[in-house]
Order: sequence, then structure tokens, then C-alpha cells
Amino acid sequence: MSVFTLGLNHASAPLSLREKLAFSPDQLVAHVQTLQKRLQSALPGAPAEAALLSTCNRTEVYVAGAAELSHLTLNWMAEHAGLAHEQLVAHTYLHADGEAARHAFRVASGLNSMVLGETQILGQFKQAVREADAAGTLGATLHQLFQRSFQVAKEVRTSTEIGAHSISMAAAAVRLAGQLFEDLRQIKVLFIGAGEMIQLAATHFAAQHPASLVIANRTASRAEHLAHNLGGRTLPLSEVEDHLHLFDAVISCTGSPLPLILRPMMERALKARRRRPMFLVDLAVPRDIEASVGELDDAYLYSVDDLAALVQTASDKRQAAVAQAEAIVDHGVQAFAQWLSQRHSVPLIQALQHQMEDWRQQALAKARRQLHRGDSPEAALDSFAHQFSHKLMHGLLVELHTAQGEDRAQLERLLQRLFLRSSER
Repeated sequence: MSVFTLGLNHASAPLSLREKLAFSPDQLVAHVQTLQKRLQSALPGAPAEAALLSTCNRTEVYVAGAAELSHLTLNWMAEHAGLAHEQLVAHTYLHADGEAARHAFRVASGLNSMVLGETQILGQFKQAVREADAAGTLGATLHQLFQRSFQVAKEVRTSTEIGAHSISMAAAAVRLAGQLFEDLRQIKVLFIGAGEMIQLAATHFAAQHPASLVIANRTASRAEHLAHNLGGRTLPLSEVEDHLHLFDAVISCTGSPLPLILRPMMERALKARRRRPMFLVDLAVPRDIEASVGELDDAYLYSVDDLAALVQTASDKRQAAVAQAEAIVDHGVQAFAQWLSQRHSVPLIQALQHQMEDWRQQALAKARRQLHRGDSPEAALDSFAHQFSHKLMHGLLVELHTAQGEDRAQLERLLQRLFLRSSER
């Protein structure tokens, strides 16, 4: 059995493609079950484990099964995105076995993120594993891969300063707003959504003490809880369009499959504001704000990809932390590769055990018949030992006699290592 990951992220695919392959959390169970059924039907009787990770910056499928299942997985992704195989393949990456483990470990540790060292991805990764577990698509191999991923991520967090020198998306949004507005204490900010990303962004903006801070969310209780913690207020999501012109800044991140803020809405809002600028940050994938809004005068729209330049800063300290983290990942990859290699030997070991048990039972049955006939226990034991050793040696001796050249030399060395050295201990 092999393990592989197939996916695309902020480095391999544009936002316009990533949003076509974004899965909302409530879709994960159904989709990963559909994928597993597709893979199992291709190779009936063969194991196929699957898990699906989908975030703003990446969509990745993890599979344990036959290597040829990667092609079927790519076709499944292309169908979901409504794209031809050739359109998708140029923007995806495929990693197998040890390299799949390295990729998973780096993702969980924040080494493969747009914001180097960010911690949110680990929670998203764990949630993806919980969803796959709930879907019944996990097996021993992927379970082992993911548990080792979390262990590596924990060691990276505790042993290095990988996250100490990163700039978050939320902090980058505040920096951009500060470039547009002279005084952030004078602006009114609307947050659409109440998930982890919005919580981070709202917390950063709240630290600047804006004139007002408003939360609009589909679930009113979550909006009220966040607004209460930050000293803000709430707005029903259905009323956003009517009140949009009142806000200087809008930060949005929901799980909506379709844009919430359309160009005509923004045109009306800007007209009502008498062309006073609006700052908009769309952290959602798929996007919450129609991309053409960015073409409007006085509308300053930034997507997750637009924030990349601000968060891709590096320092000597952070690079040193990265080197330490990569060393931890290397060690984890070696350990997983060894475990996976041992797993590959399991069917052979089981077959050998069954064969030995079969021979033992045959020899034991013959010894019992001898005892039943009245033969002495010594004779029965001698017969048992002779038959068992003969069964064990017969196949080995046949192979030794028929092998030639280097094959025979290798077999002789193996037999000597297995039997003669063990007898000397």
C-alpha cells in the first residue's frame, strides 16, 4: 500500500481556481465518502483510505491505497471543479510515501502556509481528520500519518520560534487599512462572518479602537458573542446591503458558495458615501466579494492572495527557526517511512505465520495419531520435530539448489544470516 497527497495551494494555483475546489466544512463528510467509493470501485477488494483538507489557501486529498488511484483522484477533483483534466493538472502537486509525509508534516507545522508559521492550519488539519473519521474513510495508514503530523507540529511549536516572527493575515489587513485612512480610530468597520479568521481580524482591529465595530453573521448567537467580547454590536446579515454605505472598512470571511457583496451593491454604497473610499478585505474562498468590485473607483479590495506580499517577510531569526523545524520534519519523515516499510511487510509476515501454523498442525496431528496407536511419546516427539523441520527446510533447499550465479550467492548469505548466526547466540 502506498500513501499519497494530491492537491493545489496558494503557490500552485490562482484564487480563481482554488475557489472552484473549496469545500465547506459541512460538505467534507459527503464528498470524502463519494471519493472513497469511487476509488474502491476502481479496485474492488483493495483498501482505499481518504481524507480531504480544504482551507482558504489549499485543497488537498490524502489517500492510502494503490499508486494508480492518484489518476482517479485527479479526475474526481477535475469533475468537482468543472474543469478538464489537463486544466487542473498544471496547477496540482502529487507527493507519494515519504514525500507525502513530508508535505503533511510541513503543512501541519505551518511551513507550507502563505503566512509562515501560522497556527490556524493545524486546527483546520485536525478538523479535516475528524471529518474523515466521522465519514469512516480513515484506516490504519492515514491515521498513523496524521497522528505523526500532529506530533511533528507540536514539536516544531515547542522547540522552535517558527511562529514568533510571522505577520498574520489579520495584522496585514490592519496595516493596509492604516495606509488608506489617517486615523483608524475614526473609521467604522463591518465584519461579515464569525469564524476563526474573522475573530482574529476583529481582535486586531479592535486593538486600534475604531469608531464602531459591527459583526454580521448568519448565526446571530455567534455574532453576539464575538461583538460582546470586543465591545461591538451586531447587524443582521440580511440588512448588510441596506447599511453597507455606513462603513469605511468591510472584512469578510464566510463559507458562502456565492458572493455576498455584488458590484451593484457596492456601486450604490459608494454613491451614497459621496465617493468616500471604502476598504474591503475578502478572506474567503470562494470569495464573498465579487472580484469586479475592485475595478470601482474608491473601492480598495484585497483578497487573500493580495495580502501575500505583506506576510511573506523573512528575518534571520525566522530562517533559523525554519532550519530547526525542517530538521524536525526530516526526523519525522524517516520514522514514518520506516513504519510504512514495515507495513508493506505485514501481508508477507501474516502469510508466513499462517503457513507455519498449518505445518505445525499437520505435524501435531501425525504425532497424536502415533500416540493413539500406542507409539512411545519419544517416538511421537521425534516424528513431530522431523516433519516440522522437513517442511521448513524443503522449500529453502529447493530454491538453493535451483538458484544460480549471484542469486544463489545472495540466497546463501541470507540463509547463513537467518539460521547459522542465530544458532550461535
